Amino acid sequence: MTTANNAFVLPTIRNLLPLLVALLVSGCLGYPKSVAPVQGFEADRYLGQWYEIARLDHSFERRLENVTAEYALRDDGGIRVVNKGFSAEEGQWEEAEGKAYFVDDSSEGYLKVSFFGPFYASYVVFELDKKSYQYAFVSGPDTGYLWFLSRTPSVAPELIEHFVARADELGFDTSELIFPQQ
Repeated sequence: MTTANNAFVLPTIRNLLPLLVALLVSGCLGYPKSVAPVQGFEADRYLGQWYEIARLDHSFERRLENVTAEYALRDDGGIRVVNKGFSAEEGQWEEAEGKAYFVDDSSEGYLKVSFFGPFYASYVVFELDKKSYQYAFVSGPDTGYLWFLSRTPSVAPELIEHFVARADELGFDTSELIFPQQ
């Protein structure tokens, strides 16, 4: 079994040290100046399964397809996070369980997430379909971390175009986006 960070999965333990160093150096609980967490966030509506439509690549989810994130309430008031993805290279599913807590107010889409001990990183929902909670755009501590999540394994091309344009406008390197198979 491997571990992960956010909607990510660490394929091997060898990636752990570089990840921790990167998180410590990057200011784990900050977020890009161009990004603002959504207001009016409702955790109960965000719970459940999400599919990863797009992401920027990182070693902890490299070459994974069919990536999902499942969110559920924890007894301590936090959110249980289970990330899962299939590694064709390894021929197996990889899964990691973590925990997330609101950094400020629970009505703001700004959380800290941990998949390894006391180390937390930002999870910032900066765009959300507030009407039906069908898609979310998520950032990490800097513009090197970006995800497009959806309640369905595929979305309309117009929504992908909107995500790419919005991410580009906010300073993310959209030329590096990965659209994993679902």
